[in-house]
Amino acid sequence: MTIDEHIGALDTAGRALAEAAAEAGTDAEVPTCPGWRVRDLLRHTTMVHRWATGFVVEGYTSYHPDGGEPDLDGEALVAHFREGHTRLVEALRAAPESLECWTFLPAPSPLAFWARRQAHETAVHRVDAESALPPAGRPGPVDPALAADGIDELLRAFHGRERSRVRTPEPRILRVRATDTGDVWTVRLSPEAPRAEWGKGDDGITADCELSGTAERLCLTLWNRLPEGAVTVAGDASLARLWRETSAITWS
Repeated sequence: MTIDEHIGALDTAGRALAEAAAEAGTDAEVPTCPGWRVRDLLRHTTMVHRWATGFVVEGYTSYHPDGGEPDLDGEALVAHFREGHTRLVEALRAAPESLECWTFLPAPSPLAFWARRQAHETAVHRVDAESALPPAGRPGPVDPALAADGIDELLRAFHGRERSRVRTPEPRILRVRATDTGDVWTVRLSPEAPRAEWGKGDDGITADCELSGTAERLCLTLWNRLPEGAVTVAGDASLARLWRETSAITWS
């Protein structure tokens, strides 16, 4: 996906998130984030948006702490979220391709990193907000190309870092296959951080476990937003359980 496509996805997801939050109400429970209500989701996401905006606008070249979550609720919190989301989208659209600032995942450029990261941050949390809609959640679809790109970011960037907890005592191979887009990831598990390779179609490597399904269902499953059974698991199901138990990405 291009930078413009990522910014467009961020814009669309943020607007939908705000609409769902306003309809559900800030006291509604968020089924996909146990223990959270919509107010927690909004406070977290607007904090992340404003934190990201700081790097893009101010050009911080080293880590800069976030400003903390706002002590707001109800309509005031929804309005605060909308404002921060709009500022982030505008900042990314106005930023030059030569932008230099701190990042924390591999990317072609800082601008490409922040556009991609915030697109996926917001897309997943949009699903969270829509899961809170009465009567039993009404999450809308995730575009297959965006979902496949989200899988790639998660497998090859987030879990390519040494801080990943997805590890096995002996070398194992987990395959992730998107049945609608044709994207395939081969994830090499070991006592070290996972190493994932992307391609189209079979790579001739035998996997110990394969997860298959649409890119949307795979992306949401890998982000632990869908229950077990949402995708097809073939082979050693303990690797699918290992992912669910150890792959969570937390804010720190």
